[in-house]
Amino acid sequence: MIMRSISLLIGLAAIVSVPAHAQGAIGTVQRGKYVCELPGDAAGSAGIAQPDLNFTIKSASRYSTAEGRGAYLRRGDVLTFTSGPRQGESFIIISPNFMRLADDGKPGRLRCVRSNR
Repeated sequence: MIMRSISLLIGLAAIVSVPAHAQGAIGTVQRGKYVCELPGDAAGSAGIAQPDLNFTIKSASRYSTAEGRGAYLRRGDVLTFTSGPRQGESFIIISPNFMRLADDGKPGRLRCVRSNR
């Protein structure tokens, strides 16, 4: 009985310790070029372009940048670059064409929007 209880507690601890960003259904992101920027200010432009951070979603699991290509994984509302030049970066998906670079698991300042061009 005690061993069974310990096994149950260990199993529950493993479930609870799974990070929130690792949960959610596997999905894909809209194909196309994503243009990234930081917020501007009231005295200047609405956004400050960050062209070195732009990327293109090529297929259901592939992306490219000026530095090369890699793979991504979408779980729920989180996109994570799993290989390539942006490996390890995660984005919080706000809408089908808009995402923000994750900062401590929350949407950060950098925003990327799918371009119509």
